[in-house]
Amino acid sequence: MLVVATNVLTMAAYIFLIDVMGDEQFLAAVAISFILGLCLSLLVGYLGAHYALQPMLYLRQALIHVASQESGHAPDMTQLKVGQQLVTELANQVYQFASKQNSGGETDHRNSIIQAANIVSHMPLPLFVFNKDQQITHASEMGIEYCQLESSGLFGKKLFEVLNLEFASESTLENWIKDCQDNKVTDRFQWDRVRIIPTSADAPRKQCDIVAYYNRDNPSGTEFIVTMFDRTKLYDQDEHSLSFVALAVHELRTPLTMLRGYVEVFQDELGPTLSPDLQDFMRKMDASATQLSGFVNNILNVARIEEDQLVLQLSEQNWEETLHHSIDAMTLRAQVHNKNIECTIQPDMPSVAVDRMSIQEVISNLLDNAIKYSGDEEKQIIVNTRLNKEGMIETSVQDFGVGIPTSVIQNLFEKFYRNHRTRAQFGGSGLGLYLCKAIVTAHGGQISVSSKESEGSTFSFTLQPYSQLADEIKNHENKEITRSAQGWIKNHSLYRR
Repeated sequence: MLVVATNVLTMAAYIFLIDVMGDEQFLAAVAISFILGLCLSLLVGYLGAHYALQPMLYLRQALIHVASQESGHAPDMTQLKVGQQLVTELANQVYQFASKQNSGGETDHRNSIIQAANIVSHMPLPLFVFNKDQQITHASEMGIEYCQLESSGLFGKKLFEVLNLEFASESTLENWIKDCQDNKVTDRFQWDRVRIIPTSADAPRKQCDIVAYYNRDNPSGTEFIVTMFDRTKLYDQDEHSLSFVALAVHELRTPLTMLRGYVEVFQDELGPTLSPDLQDFMRKMDASATQLSGFVNNILNVARIEEDQLVLQLSEQNWEETLHHSIDAMTLRAQVHNKNIECTIQPDMPSVAVDRMSIQEVISNLLDNAIKYSGDEEKQIIVNTRLNKEGMIETSVQDFGVGIPTSVIQNLFEKFYRNHRTRAQFGGSGLGLYLCKAIVTAHGGQISVSSKESEGSTFSFTLQPYSQLADEIKNHENKEITRSAQGWIKNHSLYRR
């Protein structure tokens, strides 16, 4: 219909032009345009129909596969680019219906469910099965034993009510289930480093990886399958290693403090008498001592976060003054690397509620990364602070260096994560951004990044104005608010702080 309508209008215009105009060249151009328009409309019509009918073709192939008496293969739904979830669900419904019809009716279907439940109970992995109400309908014996649960108080309840899980990010099992039921037909997801907190003080804490599968409106009543893979020994070794490193690093604080003190004394007492080369050596020594001090603080603070012992005291602070103080502390390091830090602050900024020492570590880490990843040619680093549309104080640190690939941005704020492309070129512990996120989140703000390879990166974080915490401040006689920089997220709202 589209092709016919297009060509009729083209022909009408062609006849009209013949009557009105008389130019043979113009008529030739119109004729050529008409032919090209016809070919183009046919091509567009064919491609559009072929693209739009792909879901129906895959579904037709699935129906033929079920109905055919000859052996064949089912369509590979992963190759479908349009309507993949919908067609996959429809095909699954067809397969399940055909299986039920071929098995001999309701009795055989019930027997198959019983058999499946028996298989689940003897699975050699911790496994739990939920229905659409998130209630546990089946569980493997190993799952009950691994999570130290009582089977009598398990079935018919939600997993969150009987098991206390902690996740390393806000992407928790509870949030994933809610997203699936609101937006998905089928889905799979995996979580690493999940903690299982025991209900009794004597029971050991366990750590595992979790893999979950979702299938909406499954005829068997099974919508969620959750499998756990024990990684307690592996992840405990990591944490013990971090604790050992933190203990060793703690012993560096005293000699490091003495070193920085001696450097300051030498600069004050001997600075004017030294040659330019020696003065340059002193500046580099001071910058290196400052960098090492930041590394030590990062290690110790991450260890405190893991043990839920990093406590912040939020009080009213002048943000312009706090920001300039942090930038001044990093200016020497920037100068050693031939970098210039430019700061722009929106006028009349409100005061903020921050823990001054902790928020300065956030700024120092972001500036240190900007200096490190700017490269040798780029000299400028821009710090900008403004009041955003949500009424939050937003501060950004922008560099024009190597940038970050899109594929790794989502992992930047994970503990120990480092981009494999730049790991050999730039040193670091992989803890700075993890610490920044934990501190900013404890302040009630958010941290984000935008970047493009070879063009640089911009890290931004937000803080609450002091006035927004007026009600909370009224409950504190000393005008301070105590918060914990908890690195682990409780899975259920009943457990969250």
